[in-house]
Amino acid sequence: QVQLVESGGGLVQPGGSLRLSCAASGLNFSEYVMRWYRQAPGKERELVAAITSAGGTTTYADSVKGRFTISRDNAKNTVYLQMNSLKPEDTAVFYCNAGRVVSMRTRYSYWGQGTQVTVSS
Repeated sequence: QVQLVESGGGLVQPGGSLRLSCAASGLNFSEYVMRWYRQAPGKERELVAAITSAGGTTTYADSVKGRFTISRDNAKNTVYLQMNSLKPEDTAVFYCNAGRVVSMRTRYSYWGQGTQVTVSS
């Protein structure tokens, strides 16, 4: 049974920092691309950051470039999202996703339950 468990969310003031973690189990973590998404109230879920299976390549949404950093520790089956210079518009539920494409017809995608991040003074 695959499980992704996010942690590290909370309430932070504008300009502050948070570090989200996503611990994975039940899958071969090092074979999966890991992504962080977020969903603000009334908005669609959006991709925030992604990191390749070996951690060699990272991508970011324009809205978080220079402020957020995604990283992973394959020995700990964990992906992180370091969030600095947080803004009120970063307020959202953040979700961890593990994805793997095996073939044209076989893809795997797993989601965590989400962790709330609220940026407010």
